[in-house]
Amino acid sequence: MNSVTPRVFIAATRQNDGKTTTSLGLLDVLQKTYPRVGYIKPVGQRFVEIDEQKIDEDTVLMDRVYRLNCPLADMSPIAVEPDFTRKYLESSKNDQLTARISKAFDRVAWEKDFVLCEGSGHAGVGAVFDLSNARVAKLLRAKAIIISQGGIGKPIDEVALNQALFEKEGVEIIGVILNKVTPAKLDHIAKFARKGLKRKGLELLGVLPHQPILSRPNMESIREVMDAKPLNSSSRQNNLVGSVVIGAMSARNAAALLQPATLMILPGDRTDILAAAHAHRAGSSWPAGMILTDGIQPSREALALIQELPWPVLSVAAHCYDAASIVHDLIVKTRPDDTEKISVIRDLIADHVDVGAILKHLRS
Repeated sequence: MNSVTPRVFIAATRQNDGKTTTSLGLLDVLQKTYPRVGYIKPVGQRFVEIDEQKIDEDTVLMDRVYRLNCPLADMSPIAVEPDFTRKYLESSKNDQLTARISKAFDRVAWEKDFVLCEGSGHAGVGAVFDLSNARVAKLLRAKAIIISQGGIGKPIDEVALNQALFEKEGVEIIGVILNKVTPAKLDHIAKFARKGLKRKGLELLGVLPHQPILSRPNMESIREVMDAKPLNSSSRQNNLVGSVVIGAMSARNAAALLQPATLMILPGDRTDILAAAHAHRAGSSWPAGMILTDGIQPSREALALIQELPWPVLSVAAHCYDAASIVHDLIVKTRPDDTEKISVIRDLIADHVDVGAILKHLRS
C-alpha cells in the first residue's frame, strides 16, 4: 500500500462530535499547502445509493464541495449495511475487507499530495468486525487527530480512553481538537484543557466555538427524514430552521409567529391559519416553512393558497407534537448545498485550529 503520500486520520470520542465539520474545514486549509487533496472514509455507516453503489453521505459531501476527482467507490470502500455485522461474524473475511480498504486508498492517493481519512465514531467503533477506527488508522499508516466536545474533565477522560486504543495499535496521535465550546468560555477551557492534555502527552490543536447555525436543519433535510410530501414548489428548500412553533392558537396570533427561520407545525385542517399565512406572504419577513400534520389532505381552496406561498409547505402523517419532536431530535448533517454553513466551517477551522502544528507533525 502507498506509504509516501502524507495522510491524517480524523477520529472522535463519539459520534456527532464534529469529525465531518473538522474534515470539511481542514481540506480547505490544507489545500493551500497540498493543492491536490484526496479523501477517504474507509468504513461508513450512513450511506446513499449512487449508480447502484452504496456511498457514505460524508463522502458525497466532500466530493461535491471540493470536486476531488477520486472514484466515489474508492472514497467509500465499505458501507456497513444493517446485516453487515451478522454476515461478517458468520464468515469473518477480514483479509478481504482490509485488502479492499488498502486498494481503495491507493486509488484515492494516486497523483495526490495529501489524503484526509475520516473515521466513524470513537476509536473502538467497528471492533465487532475487526475494523475499529484505531485498527483502520494503523492499516492506513496514518497519524490521528481526536475530536471531542467542549469541556475539560469529561472530554479529557474520553480522549484518554481513545488514546489507549490507538496507542495499543501503534498509532501516533497528533493532538486533540475540542468542538462546540461556549464562546464565552473559550480561553478558560483552552487554558486548562491544554494543561490536562499535556499530562497525557497530547497537544491541544484547537478549540472551536459553538456555532448555532451548524445545528440548524434545512427544510429539505426535514422533508427527507420525515418522508414528507411537498404541497408546493417553493425554491427555498435550503431555508434553515432556527425555531419550531405549534400552530395551536387563533389565526391572528399564529400569523404573528411567522418569523424568519421559524418552522410552523399545524394540523392539516387549519385553513384559517393557512389563509392568514397567505396574507402574510406579501411581507418582507418569511418563515422557514410549514408542516401540515395528521395526513389531512387540504381542500382545493386551501391547496390553491398553499401553492402561492413562497416558503416550503410539507404534509406528514404524524401528529403535531410527534412531528415537532422529530425535528427537535434531528441529527443535523452538513449538506453539499448548505453554502452558508460550509463558509462558516471553513472560517472556523482556519481561525481556531493550529494547522501549522498539524503540518509539522505530518512532516516529522
